[in-house]
Amino acid sequence: MAGQITQGALDAMFNDPDRAQQQFPVPILQCLQIKTLDSKNGGAGATERFRIVLSDLKNYVQCMMATQTNHLVHDGLLQRGCIVRLKQYQAQCLKGKNILIVLDLEVIQSLGCPEKMGDPQPLGPRSAEPQQNPNLGSTGFYGVKSEPTQDTKPQFPRQMPSRNASGGQGSSTIYPIEGLSPFSHKWTIKARVTSKSDIKTWHKASGEGKLFSVNFLDESGEIRATGFNDQVDQFYDLLQEGQVYYISTPCRVQLAKKQWSNLPNDYELTFERDTVIEKAEDQTSVPQVRFNFVNIQELQDVERDATVDIIGVLKEVQEVTQIVSKTTQKPYDKRELTLVDNTGYSVRCTIWGKTATNFDAQPESIVAFKGTKVSDFGGRSLSLLSSGTMAIDPDIPEAHHLKGWYDSSGRNNTFATHNNMQTLGGATGRKDDAKTISQVKEENLGTNEAPDYFALKATVVFIKQDNFAYPGCRSEGCNRKVTDMGDGTWRCEKCQINHDRPQYRYIMSVNVNDHTGQLWLSCFDDTARIIMGKSADELMEIRETDETRLTAEFEQANCRKLNFRCRAKMDTFGEQQRIRYQVMSVAPLDYKMEGNKLNELINSYNQMSM
Repeated sequence: MAGQITQGALDAMFNDPDRAQQQFPVPILQCLQIKTLDSKNGGAGATERFRIVLSDLKNYVQCMMATQTNHLVHDGLLQRGCIVRLKQYQAQCLKGKNILIVLDLEVIQSLGCPEKMGDPQPLGPRSAEPQQNPNLGSTGFYGVKSEPTQDTKPQFPRQMPSRNASGGQGSSTIYPIEGLSPFSHKWTIKARVTSKSDIKTWHKASGEGKLFSVNFLDESGEIRATGFNDQVDQFYDLLQEGQVYYISTPCRVQLAKKQWSNLPNDYELTFERDTVIEKAEDQTSVPQVRFNFVNIQELQDVERDATVDIIGVLKEVQEVTQIVSKTTQKPYDKRELTLVDNTGYSVRCTIWGKTATNFDAQPESIVAFKGTKVSDFGGRSLSLLSSGTMAIDPDIPEAHHLKGWYDSSGRNNTFATHNNMQTLGGATGRKDDAKTISQVKEENLGTNEAPDYFALKATVVFIKQDNFAYPGCRSEGCNRKVTDMGDGTWRCEKCQINHDRPQYRYIMSVNVNDHTGQLWLSCFDDTARIIMGKSADELMEIRETDETRLTAEFEQANCRKLNFRCRAKMDTFGEQQRIRYQVMSVAPLDYKMEGNKLNELINSYNQMSM
């Protein structure tokens, strides 16, 4: 087995790349360790990252996996001890440590997962002091020493050459996007502009300004970049969608603001005055676009506000309509599309602005969306983000497959929607059956480290009327509580803006019953609005003018039987832990569907008795 490993490959990859290219074109290595890295920017949009250790029997090195290789871990192929072919990589020296960024990897399943072979030593930079071979500690990672407690000066990274599977030698100054971090210095990336926003302006008490953003893509990943004020004039006309550029420091790398980005990257870029951007002569060596599709049926397993890529057959196209923003009072054009795919499900997707008015695709076209936001309105629906993109009849395998299916059989199919779904998938993609209240408690849902998801059919019996809403910020995308300044304005500390009035949002506790027991559920604005049938603003206005009518509104919301989709999670209140049951979505009963289910249940009993 040891004879299969390309011994000495790692040393050559970092210290003699020409020899590595000739002698070890596709090195075979052993995986000694796999670790999931904590995201530096939590939330629904946080990116899952994996770090591994690879060995060539003589040396081992820490490796960062590019996100496009994550499926090898998810599918159970990449395991501790397995043997792999390293097909594409980038060798770097960051902060005095050798790091290998894995861009493409193949697991040789026929060789299994043997125990650690040989006695590999850590591969450090040639200029570094000799290292002892550390053991794998209970809390550390293979080959990682404890950081010194005293302050040390940051070490500038020594950029290593890159190599791809085709044998091309990259420039010694080119970084992969996947390798960028706030600790990276003096870097250059070669990337394609996959989308560019319009120029946006803002006006605040502290001043005014303008900005634009672009999404960059290379073979390792994607990253968002933003230019402000002078950099708008400097770079907006230069950067064009679909073109490839070299972007070089100085250019700030910082934690990504996930509310403004749909990309799976923990970091984003901000252009500076001296940032260097040059159009590349070679426009073909960088990918055009990278999708990470979920099918339409899988949307029921995706949490609200997550960002997904979707592809489907265009079934229906609605006319352009206008809505007026509650916060800015500006009109916005929108168009609703209906997509279907070969899972037998359909979904409504809303597009906005110029994308909506200029949309001219014909029904039965294949449409691919990158960067759509998932809503639980109507069960599940999608909205194309301003940073998202759309492709009509793209020349990709998924599109050809869908076209073939639709032409052969899909055109005459009927399609289900996500209305009144009875199950909800958790973060693991697992579907959970509908539960009764007693089952929720007996099965101790919510006591695990990961949250549990379940569907519940229950009747509202009581709604707490004290503190049912809070004054929120009116800025789009911000839900923070605002403070009454006493001068007729309400201030949001996050946005640093004073509003003339707040936008009230529900934060409501609801008691529900079924035939097995009772349960307290927590509802936020979207779900409480469905239960009450009114916005929190409307209900607060009623409270100010007519207490009797307010009581009647709550009474009217009682005694309604609804379908709830809930998340159970252990929370800490003060010094006590208790399970919180949060409503993810709610919908009225579909009596036809409920009748069909009862009919199927009766038929199953009849078959058992025969």
